[in-house]
Amino acid sequence: MANILIIDDSPTDVRVFTTLLERAGHRVDAVNNAEDGIERVRATRPDLVIMDVIMPGMNGFQATRTLTRDPATAGVPIVIITTKSMETDRVWGMRQGAKAFITKPVNEKELLACIDELLPKAA
Repeated sequence: MANILIIDDSPTDVRVFTTLLERAGHRVDAVNNAEDGIERVRATRPDLVIMDVIMPGMNGFQATRTLTRDPATAGVPIVIITTKSMETDRVWGMRQGAKAFITKPVNEKELLACIDELLPKAA
């Protein structure tokens, strides 16, 4: 079981992801903007972050870059989940430090497999 933070301004997406992740045994927290997400990651050190891209204020690419360049939060893997489906978006997201880039609508098995791959393995 992992602690996963969702940073997404869509209440519908947060509800869908929360249900899916909790059913898989994870603990879920959520915030609806990037600025609060950065602060929550710094305060709680989740095991993984699910990051939307298109949000008011700071976007998910900027937040990903901020978190992955901060030594205190750089070890937290970020999975970008977005409607932005261009290859340039995927490349840019990965260059900002994301560990995975998934396009909405999300395939449940793909998301859970991605999360399992990125979570630290128990010793």
